[in-house]
Amino acid sequence: MIGLGSLFPRSSFLHNPAGLGLHYALAVSNNSKTNKNTDEPRWLVLVATLAAALIYAALPSNLSVGPRWLLLAVMVAVVIPTLISHRAGYHTADKMLGYLGTGILTIAMMWSLGLLVAVIPKHEIEPKILLRSAVALWVTNILIFALWYWRLDAGGPHERRKISGHRAGAFLFPQMVRAGSDPAWAPNFVDYLFLAFNTSTALSPADTAALSRWAKILMMIQATISLAVIALLAARAVNIL
Repeated sequence: MIGLGSLFPRSSFLHNPAGLGLHYALAVSNNSKTNKNTDEPRWLVLVATLAAALIYAALPSNLSVGPRWLLLAVMVAVVIPTLISHRAGYHTADKMLGYLGTGILTIAMMWSLGLLVAVIPKHEIEPKILLRSAVALWVTNILIFALWYWRLDAGGPHERRKISGHRAGAFLFPQMVRAGSDPAWAPNFVDYLFLAFNTSTALSPADTAALSRWAKILMMIQATISLAVIALLAARAVNIL
């Protein structure tokens, strides 16, 4: 008579509980490597956001939207619930509030840039104030687009930290293709700030290529703003405008 054991052989793990425990430990270890949950520090993003609002406050009243303190007060009112949502794990609220804050900064910068273009030909601003305003808008442009790149690439910071490494995204960083790079490498805000700085200075990608269409459009807009500020200053310097 054929025994049931020969028809349904038991797994060796059932005969060896230690082997079952080892197998489970290895599975948990491999799973933790695949879903590495390392959150990057947010203080850099906080500093960049508040710095953009503070630099904007340095603009003269005829180039800013409302009182000088208004944008800074609005950004503080947005940043506080954003940090609370992030700490509490409400990632959707964190993302939406982040979009709101960066969008407000973008609208304010574009509005002031339009005012600057309208004011320069009228010669109503002293050269020193004009230079300070143009530099403030140029730096603000870098910070704002660095925030956009950081928030949008690969679904945002929360989505990027779900997996180990950075294999797919809107930008091709050198660490993604360089031989010998750390497979667990992932970009943080400094990488996106460097990307935005290069776009404003070189007016083109430097070491990081844009892969997606939205990234190319954003880089085109940022380079156009930077070029407009530089061209306006140069034209004013030689009294063309």
